[in-house]
Amino acid sequence: MKKTYFALFTLMALMQGLPASAQKLHKLNFKKVEDMYAYFKYADGKKIISGHRGTIEEQMPENSIPSMEAVLKHTSAIFEIDPRLTKDGVPVMVHDATLDRTTTGTGKVSDFTWKELQKLNLKDHKGNPTKYKINTLEEMIKWAKGKTVLNLDKKDLPMEMTAEIIRKHNAYAWVWVTVHNVEQAKFYLDKNPKQYLSMHIKTKADLEAFKASGLPYDRMIVYIGPEIKASNQEMYSFFKEKGVLCMISSAPTYDKLPTVEERAEKYRAVFADGATVLESDLPIEVSRAIE
Repeated sequence: MKKTYFALFTLMALMQGLPASAQKLHKLNFKKVEDMYAYFKYADGKKIISGHRGTIEEQMPENSIPSMEAVLKHTSAIFEIDPRLTKDGVPVMVHDATLDRTTTGTGKVSDFTWKELQKLNLKDHKGNPTKYKINTLEEMIKWAKGKTVLNLDKKDLPMEMTAEIIRKHNAYAWVWVTVHNVEQAKFYLDKNPKQYLSMHIKTKADLEAFKASGLPYDRMIVYIGPEIKASNQEMYSFFKEKGVLCMISSAPTYDKLPTVEERAEKYRAVFADGATVLESDLPIEVSRAIE
C-alpha cells in the first residue's frame, strides 16, 4: 500500500512539473479549411470564446504562446493576436508600437532587430517581468496548428506580407485576418478565396456596404461592437439567416467591471442577447461563467 501511495504521489509531482504544452489542452484541430468553416457556422446555443491577445490571467503576458496554452488548459478558444515588424522585417507579437508596456525594453518595436528583441522579457498585465520571451508570428502559427485558430489583427504588417505568410504555411484552416472594410476583405479573398475573415461591421452603413459588395458570407465571423445594445438585434437577425457568427468584444467594456460576479453576469448576458463569439482579456473567467 505504501508503494502505491508513493507511486501516486510521484506521478502527481511529475505531472505538476510538466510544461503546459505537455499537459492536456482543449484543442480545435481542423484537418481542412472546410471543417473550420463548418465549425464556425451559426447554430442556436453555440458559444465560442476568443482570447483577446491570448490572456492576461494567471500572470501571463499578452500575445504569447504561454498565455494561449494557459487558456487551452481550461477551455477551447480562438485567439486575436497582434503582429508588428522589427527593424529587420521580422513579424513579432507585440501589440503596442512601443516596447515599454509589455516588455522589459523601451522604444519603438520598429527600431530594434529581432536579435536585439530576443534579449528582452515579456511583462505581465501589472508590469512585472516574466520569464517569457517575445514570440515571432511564424512561431505562433506553427504552434497553433491542430490546437486553435489565430485571428491576426491589423497593425503595421503590410497586407501583402500577411497574405504571403499565411500562404507559405498553408494555414487557411487555422489563421484568420481581421479586416475593417470591404476593400481589405476583397484584397485577401483575391489572394486566396479560402481565406477566413474577422469582419468589422458595426453600423448600418457598414452592413449596407457589405451587402452591396457581393462578397461571400460563408467564410467570416462579424465583429459588431463592444457592448449589448438594442441596435445589435438587427445585426443578429440578419447574420443568423446567413449562418454567420457575430462577435462582441468585452475587453474595453465588461472586462473592466470590478468583481468576478459582475463580469460573469455580463458575459452570460452577451450570449443570451444573441452573440455567439465573446472576445475577452479574461477568457478563463468567461469559460467558468458560461459552464
